[in-house]
Amino acid sequence: MRIEDYALIGDMQSAALVGRDGSIDWLCLPRFDSPSCFAALLGSERNGHWWLGPTGRKPATRRRYRPDTLILESEWDTPTGTVRVIDFMPPRDRNPDVVRIVEGVSGSVEVSTQLRVRFDYGRIVPWVRRTNGHLQAIGGPDSVWLHSPVPLKGGDYAHRATFTVKEGERLPFVFTWHPSHEQMPPQIHCEDQLTDTEAYWTDWVSKCTYQGPHREAVVRSLITLKGLTYAPTGGIVAAPTTSLPEDIGGVRNWDYRFCWLRDATLTLDALISSGYLEEAADWRAWLLRAIAGRPQDLQIMYGVAGERRLPELRLDWLDGYEDSRPVRIGNEAVRQLQLDVYGEVMNCLYVSRKSGLSPDERGWTIQRQLLDYVEDHWQEPDEGLWEVRGPRRHFVHSKVMCWAALDRAVKYVENFGRSGPVDKWRTLRDVVHAEICDKGFDKERNTFTQSYGSSELDAALLMIPIVGFLPADDPRVVGTVAAIEKELMSDGFVLRYPLAEDNNVDGLAGGEGAFLACSFWLVEVMAMQGRKEEAEELFERLLALRNDVGLLAEEYDTRYDRLVGNFPQAFSHVPLVHAARALSS
Repeated sequence: MRIEDYALIGDMQSAALVGRDGSIDWLCLPRFDSPSCFAALLGSERNGHWWLGPTGRKPATRRRYRPDTLILESEWDTPTGTVRVIDFMPPRDRNPDVVRIVEGVSGSVEVSTQLRVRFDYGRIVPWVRRTNGHLQAIGGPDSVWLHSPVPLKGGDYAHRATFTVKEGERLPFVFTWHPSHEQMPPQIHCEDQLTDTEAYWTDWVSKCTYQGPHREAVVRSLITLKGLTYAPTGGIVAAPTTSLPEDIGGVRNWDYRFCWLRDATLTLDALISSGYLEEAADWRAWLLRAIAGRPQDLQIMYGVAGERRLPELRLDWLDGYEDSRPVRIGNEAVRQLQLDVYGEVMNCLYVSRKSGLSPDERGWTIQRQLLDYVEDHWQEPDEGLWEVRGPRRHFVHSKVMCWAALDRAVKYVENFGRSGPVDKWRTLRDVVHAEICDKGFDKERNTFTQSYGSSELDAALLMIPIVGFLPADDPRVVGTVAAIEKELMSDGFVLRYPLAEDNNVDGLAGGEGAFLACSFWLVEVMAMQGRKEEAEELFERLLALRNDVGLLAEEYDTRYDRLVGNFPQAFSHVPLVHAARALSS
């Protein structure tokens, strides 16, 4: 199936991808970044999956999320009747559960299911036994149970069943994980959990303060972002998947199941602007724990509980999504220097405080330490926000965000009465600003450039007016936007930067799709410039790229008219929210 054929369910500690055909092809338990027990997404069904649907295995006739929830309903119309499968993961109490309820809508439908559990990313075939009518699979530290009134029969290292569902009947299946050294956890009551899960999500959505146009798209994006939150710590993962390719068949395949400071701060900004301060408080607490220590040890990403070691490994036994190899877990970019994160962290903490979050003394101490680091290192080259694996450069966006870090520190003192060397910060802020305008601006072309001395463009330059470095109507910003529209757009969408054989900026082979966040940034800047009609047109085209349940991947490949990259991607849904707000202003 295509990437857009999947839907997300989750319990704010992990998540599953459910295909349009009723197959769960990706699930990591007990955390987002745990080894998977279903990995067909990155290999074959023999690497683990759980299919459930009408016999014959066809795509669902229609599917949707229950309004304002993360509960998926898929329906199939067959010659003999209609059947619905309700998929969800209840917000976790103790053990993670995946619940699937088969409901007869009309007539009588023959339904089949096939379950293949494969632990450790499809590598471990578990030992399976039946106890009191329930299936248990054990492999190393992992154990899962399948509870259902429908008996499954084993064969060929899988378990299957075929049964008939009539109108009005509801048959539940519950898949529960626990550590293999522990006893079987208590069974949950499916219907009660369905009611409670729906109530949880609808209550959460009711707190949303956004009432502008495109509210449905905004709310679905906010629910998705909440679903990517790791509830025990407040960390937010960039995506629940690894190695979904940016270029089908290529090598640009990365593990996104971690907490990037940049992605998380932008996510919190979207949640705060929509009325969700509780998430901001949880994330601030996670941040202060994660970065505690010396500022020079700040990482661009952490594990969901704040882990620092995220070694990158290749899983050679998996063929990759549509033969896109290698499949990677962990992320070597954790060791990169990306100066822009200091600005994003400072901006998010400032916005949080401005929005009503209570002050935190320890937090301000850490912020001042981060600013000391910015003062000493802002003139250094770095890998930039795109995590290039080529040589370090003086990326203009990184310098702009260093300016933003200093600017937010000044405003923190001015607005909240904090103590600090504000005069020194003001002076350095002006120095950084002047250098960027001198070394990062091409006067002949009237545009900022990707890095000092470069002739290339970069979509990240669209952040210049968004973070307040220059007004949107400044002639230099107008020229930069015009240059990006002329040189970086492909079939109406914005690329991150030029990719060519003679441009080794990222040190990687192959191409990639249009990065969706960049196009949303263009919408926001167009709106800021008063180009409302053009902004609306681009925004509508971007919304049309969402799949049938409102989800976006990282990129869109205009060559094949399909979504590519990890899915669903926080970095696509966050700027959707911001762009919608800009259009409603």
